Amino acid sequence: MTTAPRAQLADELLRRFAAAVRSGQLYSKGHPIIERNLEALGAAVQLLHGLESSIVLGVVGDEVIVDDMPISKGETLGGLIRRLKQISVERITIDRGVTAEELAAFVDAVMTIEARPEAEGPSLPTLPHIRVGRVMVEQRVEGSADMATFKRLYSDAVSAAESVWDSACTEAQPDASVAKTMIDGLAQAVSQNRTALLALTTLKNYDNYTFTHMVNVSILTMGQARALGIDGSLLREFGLAALMHDIGKVRTPLEVLNKADKLTDEEFTIMKQHTVDGAEILRATADIPTLAPVMAFEHHLRMDGTGYPVGVKRPTLNLGTMLCSIADVYDAMRSQRRYQQAFPSDRILEVLKRNDGTQFDQHLVRRFAQLIGIYPVGNLVRLDRGEIAVVVKIYAPDPHRPQVKVIVDRAGTRLELPYELNLWEAEAEGSQATSIVAPVDPAELGIDPLTLL
Repeated sequence: MTTAPRAQLADELLRRFAAAVRSGQLYSKGHPIIERNLEALGAAVQLLHGLESSIVLGVVGDEVIVDDMPISKGETLGGLIRRLKQISVERITIDRGVTAEELAAFVDAVMTIEARPEAEGPSLPTLPHIRVGRVMVEQRVEGSADMATFKRLYSDAVSAAESVWDSACTEAQPDASVAKTMIDGLAQAVSQNRTALLALTTLKNYDNYTFTHMVNVSILTMGQARALGIDGSLLREFGLAALMHDIGKVRTPLEVLNKADKLTDEEFTIMKQHTVDGAEILRATADIPTLAPVMAFEHHLRMDGTGYPVGVKRPTLNLGTMLCSIADVYDAMRSQRRYQQAFPSDRILEVLKRNDGTQFDQHLVRRFAQLIGIYPVGNLVRLDRGEIAVVVKIYAPDPHRPQVKVIVDRAGTRLELPYELNLWEAEAEGSQATSIVAPVDPAELGIDPLTLL
């Protein structure tokens, strides 16, 4: 179906939603007009669900976005936008399978709950197929306030990942509702400001490695998928499946999972079972996309037939699996852990290219290098003339030469007015630094580079 009919369906959905809320405010419960508007809303939802398994409505300023498509608000939507802002609802996700009763209960809640301070967030009843949350968009202000917003989103995502993990441990199934709500926000952020969110995955905290790794692999997988043109509900499916890729480790004995030294052959055999366990757990979990157990099972398989589960060979791997595998190896190698020093990106990319490119799809590895860069956004680096800078933008044609912001001059003095430098253009200038010679540990300088983006 073309973009125009999809946009028309989205516009119709919003008008029906606004009409349902407006009639509920004007008439008493059970009035025929309310019933007709709810029926029309249900029909509009059903039509869009014919194209997407999930519909995401976002309120950004005075604009409404449906699955990343801005919809002209007109006069008919002004009241709806004001009401959603009053109750601090910025994002609504409606999954396929939603019932008329759920829609009625949701519309009633939108009309009747009390206004809430923005900081407290939304408070609506929990419904099986409708979720609310915050929307993440690229901020119109620059500097630390922008990055602080993304840091809060990332921190919330790590907390949600811990909750998902705990529910899988205690109830044998991960909490799909918590996971989906978290992925809705991350997917929105990836679509709007991929660079800022990818920069946050450089944060290293081995105390929370399990949960930060879940979130990082999800973000890195969605970042790659978005660069390939994948968006909407499919992007969220990729993100959710990547978040769950290691969920089978909830069945791995803690003495093996948390061992600080190298695993023995016997222990490694036990560890490898997590791919099968993960697929079994996810297949038994309701409201999980079919891609999730596939990705959990395949993410350690390689294109040349190596990897595990041992003895399993696919003529081709799922695209989601291949993106997740690249993200998984990259994040594991660049993370500081009790038993492993972090590797620089150039070393990791060499690993991804090993064996003459038979283990990983080299087209996808090249695209990943262009997305992440040899020196990722948010990294501190030393330039060839001695300056220290933070990487602020990747230059896809030459990942070795990004855009940087110089913060310390060649004499070692912190600059009051940092300046930006495009390394891919600097060589022609002659007097400027032209390349990066090494990464710099920000802890040595007491600098948080993310505040400089």
